[in-house]
Amino acid sequence: MKNNKTTLHDEVELNNSGGGCKVMGHQVWKLGLDVDLRHVVVGMQCERGTIGPARKFRREQLIEWVKQKRAQGAVVHAVYESCGFGYTLHEELTAAGAHCIVTTPMRLNLERRRKNDRMDGRELCVRLSRYLDGHGEELKPIRIPSRAEQQRRELGRQREFWKKQVRRLENHGRALRIEHEHETLEAGWAGPRKWKIIGPQCSEFVRVQLEPLVKEIRATKAQLDRLTQEIEALVREEKIPAGLGALTVSLIDGEVCDWKRFLHRKAVGSYTGCCPSEYSSGGVQRFGAIDRHGNKHVRVLLVEAVWRLLRWQPNWHARQKYLEKLKVGASLKKKMAVALARQLAIDLWRWRTGRATAAELGWTIASATSPMLGINH
Repeated sequence: MKNNKTTLHDEVELNNSGGGCKVMGHQVWKLGLDVDLRHVVVGMQCERGTIGPARKFRREQLIEWVKQKRAQGAVVHAVYESCGFGYTLHEELTAAGAHCIVTTPMRLNLERRRKNDRMDGRELCVRLSRYLDGHGEELKPIRIPSRAEQQRRELGRQREFWKKQVRRLENHGRALRIEHEHETLEAGWAGPRKWKIIGPQCSEFVRVQLEPLVKEIRATKAQLDRLTQEIEALVREEKIPAGLGALTVSLIDGEVCDWKRFLHRKAVGSYTGCCPSEYSSGGVQRFGAIDRHGNKHVRVLLVEAVWRLLRWQPNWHARQKYLEKLKVGASLKKKMAVALARQLAIDLWRWRTGRATAAELGWTIASATSPMLGINH
């Protein structure tokens, strides 16, 4: 007789495969999940039994299966790699009673030159089993931001999207005039004042093509300005270092979510991705370019902020440390800017968590609305 109950796996096949679960209740299930938009490929292990072949199921089936196992008293652990689908599945699994881990993306099998969803699901299940046995290096769990933290972070990323849109539209109009008139358009050409001068200078054909772009650029800039004001308003009442900018501080805070989650300075430096790569053995130590294993949005904000602080914060302790190297040449100066970006992240962590005052870091503090801080990112 066909069983109408929704199942995630052929439990009969799994239980008879040797070492599987044969007694219901208080079992420990381990799930390795390869997530797609509509489906989830699941590698499954019960206790220390055999890991069966991974199979594809709908998300609602997976959630229902977890609820059924939890109702029977079983413990369910699940893991999947961080991806563009956010943390919705994590929230649903946690609400269903599972212990869910989201790990950083990784190369799951270093030996085989084959990769597919079923292999990934099974390999994640293997790593989860080892991780639960105490091998902490098998997975690299990430901190799951709250809904409020996700939404604040998204404000900054939406602003970056609209900023790129303005640049793309302006470049499109510039390329159009270069092609048809062998003339370019200056920066900000779609602004009301500049367009009054530039518009009559263009041929009728080019002007007709540019007019819709002008409307799009102005609408996009209005959206960009709205987001900028909303982001700056989050730190409007604070006093922040001169030259850093209310916008930059708010954007970095939004990306980091919670400065207190870092237990030591090395964790902060690693999060920025500004740590040097290394290839050392024995007594030979070799360092290379930065590894970029971190938050790229924070890294860009920090590097841009460093150049402003070098001008507006002459007493910054990190500037004093690298002052001689900053005078050497352009190439070394850029490398020092990256090193200073890592140090700036550590200093922001110290300042935001109360480990050091602005005066101890060599910063001059001003109101977020000070004219000196009108040099935001």
